[in-house]
Amino acid sequence: MTGGVHSQPEIQIQVHSRKGGNSVYPVEPATTTTASSGGPAFYREIKHFKKWFPWLIPSFVIVNVVTFLVTMYVNNCPHNSVSCYAGFLGRFSFQPFSENPLLGPSSTTLEKMGALDVNKVVREHQGWRLITCMWLHGGVFHLLANMLSLLVIGIRLEREFGFDSWKNAEVNHLALKLYSPAQHLTAPCALSSPIDCKKVLIGVLYIIAGLGGSLFSALFIKSNISVGASGALFGLLGSMLSELIINWTIYANKIAVLVTLVVIIIINLAVGLLPHVDNFAHIGGFVSGFLLGFVFLIRPQFGWVSQRYASRAYSTSAKPKFKMYQMVLWVVSLILLIIGFTSGLVMLFRGVDLNDHCSWCHYMSCLPTSRWSCNTEPVSCMSEQTSNQLTLTCSNSNKTRTYSLSNPSTSKIQGLCTQLCR
Repeated sequence: MTGGVHSQPEIQIQVHSRKGGNSVYPVEPATTTTASSGGPAFYREIKHFKKWFPWLIPSFVIVNVVTFLVTMYVNNCPHNSVSCYAGFLGRFSFQPFSENPLLGPSSTTLEKMGALDVNKVVREHQGWRLITCMWLHGGVFHLLANMLSLLVIGIRLEREFGFDSWKNAEVNHLALKLYSPAQHLTAPCALSSPIDCKKVLIGVLYIIAGLGGSLFSALFIKSNISVGASGALFGLLGSMLSELIINWTIYANKIAVLVTLVVIIIINLAVGLLPHVDNFAHIGGFVSGFLLGFVFLIRPQFGWVSQRYASRAYSTSAKPKFKMYQMVLWVVSLILLIIGFTSGLVMLFRGVDLNDHCSWCHYMSCLPTSRWSCNTEPVSCMSEQTSNQLTLTCSNSNKTRTYSLSNPSTSKIQGLCTQLCR
């Protein structure tokens, strides 16, 4: 300013350096002035950009842990089994290692709590099991592995989309723009809403990807139950990959990020080739999350963002909010999601077994080697009760054992049968 005449209304940009990143706060005059008024301008700080505490993913972790504790309470090993591990825990003690090496409940309890059982889904119309199974876990080891992965992957995504974080040097470019004081600064969705809509989308993505994993698993695995949050976790991994692709132009070091992410995904999918791991849920969740990432995690281009806040005097031509390749990916992914989930649900409730149409697909979930077998046939036993003695004969191996029990419950017989056959 010279001679008290405003050649352009003065806008102050304050950049506050904080540990963990910079926050840019545009400062807007409380009273609008014109170039000829010469009057004093008063400024107030508008904090559009603020950090959001990652609460959604930790909430999911708490729900999973509480659900596991409830499952162990319902399991009540001392009442339903002959022997238990860590018996000092009372009804929270674990099934014997021979039955459940993951330190957890019996398969009967998991089924009672809502595990994915295709027969019950199709014949008894219990479709809700496609959702409930993702909140259940087979044991402490299973729970810890999934929850640690969820915290690492989920909180990263929640922080990334808990607010519209501008990447790389573009934030400095945006901060150096001259803002028009008369222009209404409309905060993006994630900045203006007290409940971050982008953050909610991460939660929706997690649940839909988990449903996709359960659905894909149910089309291949017909004889065993399935539980775990792995499908939803792989959905988050898939969404990270698609988010990188659809927002490719705004990333720095994109090749390094892409290679690192692909290696992590390959390693995790390779682990799913081990026996007793439902890799179908992993694959279904990953594909669902990959497509959902194109739909939910698309970002506007910086040229459009800068144009919204820049003074009209500095605007040259209107810039589109999204690039053409972003819109194409968004539309194609949405169509594939609708077709995939619709056709999958129709096939499931019609009792279609995709193994009948794909002779090699079972190798995607377990690859047999000389060290292990992929035979996961459900166990069954013939029982005979004489006075206070129960005799069980495993139908799979013809092993026989006699137990000193009178009037055992069905769940106790099933537990003993599982221990005998394994």
